[in-house]
Amino acid sequence: MSEREKATKPEDLTRLFVERANAKDAEGLALLYEENAVMAYPPGEQTVGRAAIQKLWENALPHMPAFEPEEPLPTLISGDLALTSTPPKDGSGARAQVVRRQPDGSWLRVLDQPEFTSPGRPG
Repeated sequence: MSEREKATKPEDLTRLFVERANAKDAEGLALLYEENAVMAYPPGEQTVGRAAIQKLWENALPHMPAFEPEEPLPTLISGDLALTSTPPKDGSGARAQVVRRQPDGSWLRVLDQPEFTSPGRPG
């Protein structure tokens, strides 16, 4: 297997996520997360750990439509932590991730909230 591209800045994670999701690359998606990352997905549940995240995507990706790139909002960075977010193209809610700089300088997701909805809106 060839070496996969790493995120050299926090915003790269969003682009890499879309590229790997559209390639149906569950392993590649999981590699965007720290070993003990937590993802708030499927809705109302949490998926904990890179292995579980990979399994989730292995099951979900074959049934999902193509992902469209979303323009990231400004990233907030404090030392080795950053908060990334994007407004979904359909205008529903928001997406946010806490990411951490790794020892090699790359960035990985630690916490991923892929779907927020406004209070009072169906989730």
